[in-house]
Amino acid sequence: MARVVVDVMPKAEILDPQGQAIVGALPRLGFAGISDVRQGKRFELEVGDDVDDATLESIAETFLANTVIEEWKVTRL
Repeated sequence: MARVVVDVMPKAEILDPQGQAIVGALPRLGFAGISDVRQGKRFELEVGDDVDDATLESIAETFLANTVIEEWKVTRL
């Protein structure tokens, strides 16, 4: 078995309201110097050794990410 991580983030040109809420709250909580936050999703998958990269990419693109507004990256650990 192998562990695979799929990181999904909003595309740069897409407004990230959750990230903006976080960046707005940080100074009120005493954290200065943060100018931008982008919030995404992280998926950890346990996969068999016979699962190839093309299958993982297909899972990420068709099931885990909305490719209209999100980018994704698959990393084998």
